[in-house]
Amino acid sequence: MDTKSRQKLIEIIKLARGSMSQRAFGKQLGVSSTSVQMWENGVKTPDTANLGRIAAQAGYTLEELLLCLEGKPVPEASDLNVILRQINNMPLSEVAIIAQAAVARFAASTQPVNNEVKAS
Repeated sequence: MDTKSRQKLIEIIKLARGSMSQRAFGKQLGVSSTSVQMWENGVKTPDTANLGRIAAQAGYTLEELLLCLEGKPVPEASDLNVILRQINNMPLSEVAIIAQAAVARFAASTQPVNNEVKAS
């Protein structure tokens, strides 16, 4: 992996980790905090399985991440697909907050869902 790709990977790993500690992020991925630290310092590169997990955390597919690292254009995903990927990788406590907001939105809505026609 060239220097530019390695630097991009480091940025993506930090993006995927967000505000989590290296220890918490490592636990979520099933690796040690030392592994996360070595990845972020550019000493080691994650294996393919961990690249896939990191990609998902950052809102990419593995294929999109690899394209990005190669400097190739990444096809834009729809906003809905990005949101769904993020939800699938969030802690359940954060998913519960989103679910509560969705339920509140449905409850406040006066329009039928999916443009259903109300029976008269």
